This record gives sequence, C-alpha cells and structure tokens, in this order.
Amino acid sequence: MNEFELIARLTRALPTNDSVVVGAGDDCAVLDVGAGDRLLLFKTDAVVEGVHFTNATPPEKVGRKALARCLSDIAAMAGTPTAAVITVGLPKQFNPVSVEKLYAGINALAKAHGVAIVGGETTTNPERVFISVALIGNVPREKVLLRSGAKAGDAIFVTGELGGSIAGRHLEFEPRLLEARWLAEHFPIHSMMDVSDGLAGDLRHILSASNVGAELLRAAIPISRAARVLSKRGDAAKPALVAALTDGEDFELLFTVASKSAVPLLDAWKKQFRKLELSCIGKIVNGEGIKLRDETGVRPLHAHGYVHFS
Repeated sequence: MNEFELIARLTRALPTNDSVVVGAGDDCAVLDVGAGDRLLLFKTDAVVEGVHFTNATPPEKVGRKALARCLSDIAAMAGTPTAAVITVGLPKQFNPVSVEKLYAGINALAKAHGVAIVGGETTTNPERVFISVALIGNVPREKVLLRSGAKAGDAIFVTGELGGSIAGRHLEFEPRLLEARWLAEHFPIHSMMDVSDGLAGDLRHILSASNVGAELLRAAIPISRAARVLSKRGDAAKPALVAALTDGEDFELLFTVASKSAVPLLDAWKKQFRKLELSCIGKIVNGEGIKLRDETGVRPLHAHGYVHFS
C-alpha cells in the first residue's frame, strides 16, 4: 500500500463540521471561522532524517526546509501565512547547539514572511530527528485556489525549472507566495497546486480532482541545469526529462488558466517577475491521464512522481 492508497483509506470517514469549506485532499484545509471575507488555511507537514535530509545536512537548512514546505502549500492556495507551531522529535543523545541552529533556520524564514512561531512540542524519537510544522494562513474568500477547477482547453503553466532538486535546491527553494497571490489577483486561475512530488505525479492530482486529462509538450517542459548535469553521471542516473517529470521537491507552482488568458498572462508575468521563468507546458483535455507530445507524435505518459511507501 503506497502513500496515496493509505490516505484514501484513512480519509473515507473523517468527521467534519460546519466550518469546513475544503477538507482533506487539497494542499491545505480551508475553514470558515467567521473572519468576514477571509478564509482560514490550515496545513501540517513533516521532514524526517533519512528521508528529507541526512545527518550531515546543516541544521539551519533542515529547519528552513521544514517551514518552507508548509509555506509552499499556503502559496498553492494563493494565501498569506500567519502563524506556526513546531514539533521536534530528537534522539536522547541530541546536540543542543544543533537544535538551536535548526530553530535559527526556521526563525529566519518565518521572519522573512511575517510568520509568528507561537509554540510547539519537543519529544524523544529514537535514532533520528524529525520536525513537524503546523501552519495557518488566510486567503480572501473569492481568491482561494483549489486543485479541482481545471477545465478542458485550459493552458497548463509551471513556474521555474524542474528536476534535480537533490543537488541542493530541495534545501534552499523559495516558496512562491508572492507570485501565487499576484496570479490570483490579476488572472482567473482555474486550479493550482505546488510541485512537491514531481510534475507527473502532482498534475495527476489536479486531473483527478477536476475529472479531466492533460497533454504535455515535451519540448516545453523546463528542465533544470541540475537535472541535466545529474543525468550525465553514470548508468544509474535518470534522463533529464524523466527527472523533470518525476523528481520530488521542486516546490514550483503548477496551475491552469483559460487558453484566452495564456498570452496576456505570460506578457504580464515577464514584466512583473523578470528573474523567474514561467512556462506553458501543455493543455487540459477531456478524458483522463496524461499524454506526452513530441516530434514523433502523442503517447501515454506512464511516469509518476515520488510516492512514499512505494
């Protein structure tokens, strides 16, 4: 049983109440807590030694990554983060200086985005370190973006470059908070999420939630330099395109918009965000699944992104 099969099993009969606008299944939960024209966003995520970082990773970068992952999910809903609580699990023989440095990484990123760290928990965890972050934010009621709004004919966009994050970017990525809010403010975005488990996997979440399919243009997929370099290192390396489609932890924005808005959006983006690439990589189609178009034609794409327990 993989991660998503387990999630489906666990979320079959979750309790709910009148505050729930969107429950399990999107980047954040969306709650109506009586805050006027704003909705509450609620997210939790964890990083685990040996899975998301190694014992040689600088602790400041571990702490930064733990919070940045949640910030990226707030961005995926076009929200603004406000406050977080942190749970840290440590072996009995932990180094207090390293834990302080871990918090220094959390605190620096929190200050940069106006996030208050308002509490948490420390606990013993044999053998390895883990950090769990619970983060709240808010979003204007009419601007919240979900995975479920993609429509046939939509253009598919992705920010930045994809693949090869293991070369270091997975520890240093910038959550696309400003860019997501700008998109929601200036264009009628139909669906959005962040790319955390690989483009091929995460796009399928949008397709499943929206009951549509997709066709990607191979030549348009923005492959990172790191992915190209890693693809040349030995027989075990992935081809660069496969890395761009399947590597996790890119944390870029993946979104869809009506085709008539595609060119105006690209033009406005280039003026607003000159240092961050934006690529139109395909279109939403009727049907299901993903197809890849290249110079030889169109074929089904069977690749998936990273999946825990698989």
